[in-house]
Amino acid sequence: MTHNKEAESFLPLTPAMFHILLALADGEKHGYAILKEVARRTADKVKLSAGTLYGNLSRLESEGLIAESNHRPEVGLDDERRRYYRLTEFGRAVAVAEAQRMGQALVQARAKKLFRKPKLA
Repeated sequence: MTHNKEAESFLPLTPAMFHILLALADGEKHGYAILKEVARRTADKVKLSAGTLYGNLSRLESEGLIAESNHRPEVGLDDERRRYYRLTEFGRAVAVAEAQRMGQALVQARAKKLFRKPKLA
């Protein structure tokens, strides 16, 4: 199976999974930072619960889309209990495939004039 076909086999992602991958796209983060990033980036329209976040982190890690990072901030700037996560190359491919899938759906919605108000009789 090609890398792209393998990535597409994970689609569609749940919104929570996509937002987690997107939060990690620009660098490593710990769980609480992911929660804050998603809420900030979506203007609080998407708020992940701790259970949703950590369940999805576990699943994404077991499927090879993310990995725990060995890099840590300086001692004193970090809580040693935190686990930091990073996007894997395969996880990036899956996130890109999902973004492309959503983009294609948006193109279809625009082609059907979904965003225009219908003329009423």
